[in-house]
Amino acid sequence: MQTEADQMSRDAGPRYRRLADELGEAIRAGVLRPGDRLPSVRETCRARGVSPSTVFQAYALLETQGLVEPRERSGYFVRALRRPPRAAPAAADARGDATPVAVSELVFGLVGSAADPARVPLGSAFPSARLFPLAELARSGARAMRKLDPDQVTGALLAGDPALLLALRRRYALHGVALADDELVITNGAMEALNLCLQAVTRPGDVVAIESPTFYAALQALERLQLRAVEVRTDPRTGVDLDALAALLQTQRIAACWFMTSFQNPLGALMPDARKQALVDLLARHDVPLIEDDVYAELHDEGRRPLPAKAFDRAGRVLHCSSFSKCLAPGYRIGWAAAGRQAQAVQRLKTMSTLATSLPPQRALADYLAQGGYDRHLRRLRAALAGERQRASRLIERHFPAGTRMTRPSGGYFVWLELPPQVDALALHHRAMAQGISTAPGALFSVDGRFDHHLRLNLGHPGDARVDRALRQLGELAGAMAAGEAA
Repeated sequence: MQTEADQMSRDAGPRYRRLADELGEAIRAGVLRPGDRLPSVRETCRARGVSPSTVFQAYALLETQGLVEPRERSGYFVRALRRPPRAAPAAADARGDATPVAVSELVFGLVGSAADPARVPLGSAFPSARLFPLAELARSGARAMRKLDPDQVTGALLAGDPALLLALRRRYALHGVALADDELVITNGAMEALNLCLQAVTRPGDVVAIESPTFYAALQALERLQLRAVEVRTDPRTGVDLDALAALLQTQRIAACWFMTSFQNPLGALMPDARKQALVDLLARHDVPLIEDDVYAELHDEGRRPLPAKAFDRAGRVLHCSSFSKCLAPGYRIGWAAAGRQAQAVQRLKTMSTLATSLPPQRALADYLAQGGYDRHLRRLRAALAGERQRASRLIERHFPAGTRMTRPSGGYFVWLELPPQVDALALHHRAMAQGISTAPGALFSVDGRFDHHLRLNLGHPGDARVDRALRQLGELAGAMAAGEAA
């Protein structure tokens, strides 16, 4: 039976947005001026006929938009007008030649330090584990294993857990993506899916097109398989430059493309749907497969989930890879590939390499998804990440030196900084490490390490009291380097 709480929960979304929009317009029009106190939650509930939850959400949204600020024991106040936002980094011109990849030593040397819990994890690749429903997942795991038929232990070994496969197929269908029969391959996280797909469509010495900058794990995968990389100019807002890619396809034999089309790591770029369709059409004309790394799409700020390029694929050329690692269960290492016409090849490579994916975490996730709380969790997670990213971005604007440029993604939890030319990001990384702060310097994200004054920061740790201090210290260190001060 529908309860009053259920109805309030459904109504809170549009109501709190309407309330926030009205107050935001009053602030922008000067009706509410800097320093003015907003009505208390009780007053607003009485005047508007809404619940306290609706008012709290509206005020929190206004805070993330930089229009109001809370003051301890005093309520919410209109903020002073901010300085103009920092410009976004420019798209960097990419090398046009195919290059052997050798980045692993640098990656191992820099990334391992981010795992130390004593350091502020601005260089980490994962959001805070506190954002995930770990207790509910544990209960789902125990419940699912109690119901397990012993014959299923080996029966699902190669094909994957039937309940999880069904749940994944349903989510693809909900997002408008029709999968072929037996197209899904369950893997040990998205990285295994991506590596298997890459191996299925390439041979040593082949050339693979990647974004510029790109995620360092993609570079490591190319290095392991003795492949060459050609970087494609990538816009920090809209993703891969299709004209640049078209020119490469005319002049070079590209065996595959590995692109992240939604909230790209490290830029946060989101390709519009029309560009995704144009990308699929372009690659179809040249019969080039696309390995689509799509682990961040569930982390969009609002509205519908961005469509993957896979949604526009009619010939099975797109190998779509994702996982639950960034949105639900980072330690469970459950990923998958919707591998199109390469599904059988990917499954065989999986069998030859790791044989199968552990059944208990598959069962736990299938049970959790069946309980119906996943989308509710995602709404909370998205709101938390969006709020923290916007809040922390304001700190970056305040504390980093003049000339710093910053991306403003509409999802995920990374921002990409272009620092003043005098700031060597690798040197900044080492100075920050000495103060207990990890970062991801730009040298990690290119074949030749040329993003030497760029930095990727992880802003996915809401509630970590250390983050504010770390961003201030990092900005001060960058400011000192920009001014030419010695360490």
